[in-house]
Amino acid sequence: MQKFILAIDQGTTSSRAIVFDGERKIAGVGQKEFTQHFPQDGWVEHDPEEIWESVVWAVKTALSEAGIGASDIAAIGITNQRETVAIWDRATGKPIHNAIVWQDRRTAAHCASLKKDGHEPLFVQRTGLLLDPYFSGTKIKWLLDNVEGARARAEKGELAFGTIDSFLIWRLTGGKVHATDATNAGRTLVFDIGLNQWDAELCALLDVPMSVLPEVKDCADDFGTTEENLFGAAMPILGVAGDQHAATIGQACFEPGMVKSTYGTGCFAVLNTGDEMVPSQNRLLTTIAYRLDGKTTYALEGSIFIAGAAVQWIRDGLKLVKQASETGPLARTADPSQNVYMVPAFVGLGAPWWDAEARGAIYGITRNTGPAEIAKAALEAVSYQTRDLLEAMRKDWKGSSTETVLRVDGGMVASDWTMQFLADILNAPVDRPTILETTALGAAWLAGMKAGVWPGMADFAQSWARDRRFEPQMDDAVRKAKIAGWDDAVQRTLSRR
Repeated sequence: MQKFILAIDQGTTSSRAIVFDGERKIAGVGQKEFTQHFPQDGWVEHDPEEIWESVVWAVKTALSEAGIGASDIAAIGITNQRETVAIWDRATGKPIHNAIVWQDRRTAAHCASLKKDGHEPLFVQRTGLLLDPYFSGTKIKWLLDNVEGARARAEKGELAFGTIDSFLIWRLTGGKVHATDATNAGRTLVFDIGLNQWDAELCALLDVPMSVLPEVKDCADDFGTTEENLFGAAMPILGVAGDQHAATIGQACFEPGMVKSTYGTGCFAVLNTGDEMVPSQNRLLTTIAYRLDGKTTYALEGSIFIAGAAVQWIRDGLKLVKQASETGPLARTADPSQNVYMVPAFVGLGAPWWDAEARGAIYGITRNTGPAEIAKAALEAVSYQTRDLLEAMRKDWKGSSTETVLRVDGGMVASDWTMQFLADILNAPVDRPTILETTALGAAWLAGMKAGVWPGMADFAQSWARDRRFEPQMDDAVRKAKIAGWDDAVQRTLSRR
């Protein structure tokens, strides 16, 4: 019988499971949204139990839609929202608190204190990351300090920490495996990406006991097998990568200089720098792109916290549209004479600003401004922010070219209007692949390749196919004026610390 690959794509707002057949075509999909909790301003949480239930539901639905059983699955690949922190009881598997989401800013004061004490250069040197609430380390400390008895229990070895991939692996294997992969470990602030190991000195600085940390494996590795009673048959878990790393793989960005940008809840641009760890002079992140067969490939990454989340806010908060897909057509109807800018700093600004205290703002509103202009400003903000990231990458890496072709993926890239504006603002071509589910595809390739049922890297790269290329069409003078307006809006939004 034909062997299928199952990808679990556990995202910030929903969990998806996708079954790929032997020709890497989608055979079945299950997707379920889950609750976003906002206990205080700048705080974002998820219920790990609800995430787990959504994943189980999605897997069963995908298998059913594909018309197959668990015994037909050759391997599972997992990709996940990064930096989101869960801590659970090793004996029961029960979380001690809601998961603290990557968008959460509650540890901003702690990060500021560490910076003031002069610790940031050490973290940058070893982890490639900046001291920001975005990353996992300070979230771990917060949970251990604020959940009654947690620190004492952690010191006794009773608790386990994990990013969401690690939590799912624990649950899927019935508590037999406590592991993560190098890409997720590299986003915790306590993992030395040069030595590829947990760093005792950084753990001590963040007050994180090393006893809670998972084993770190390659992206394509043995992460155990699922409990047979979950889905009717045991399935091996052979691939794991954080969502942006999985998308880089799914976009076949295997050569130094290749760039992809994913437009989901946030926006993340990743530039492959090969075996070179490039220290950023422009407040980008140096990160692990992927680790295969013990060999690490590095990248520069720019992180934008709010992309599709702004569209979600327009839908759910302002109720200007009923479906996210309506924002593109609505934006087309906007008055072209209005210059409305949205700086979506709902949870602070990411690269290259890294301003945790900034909050969202809209500029240029007049009496004529309506839903169409607001929708247009939200979509345009993604393109302006992407340009900021690519400009920083060009300054950082000598191998980066002004002739960069950007490979894009994620939910927002289905909008032709948005992708054309992106090409116009970048003044560079934008390539949209035929398979938009590149994050899930990357996770599936890791598992399928490890299982021996999918091709190796070179053949997989050859199979990447373009749906459409968007070429820049905007007049230079118009582009410069629009970018100047954006730059002014950002400067007005930055917190004056």
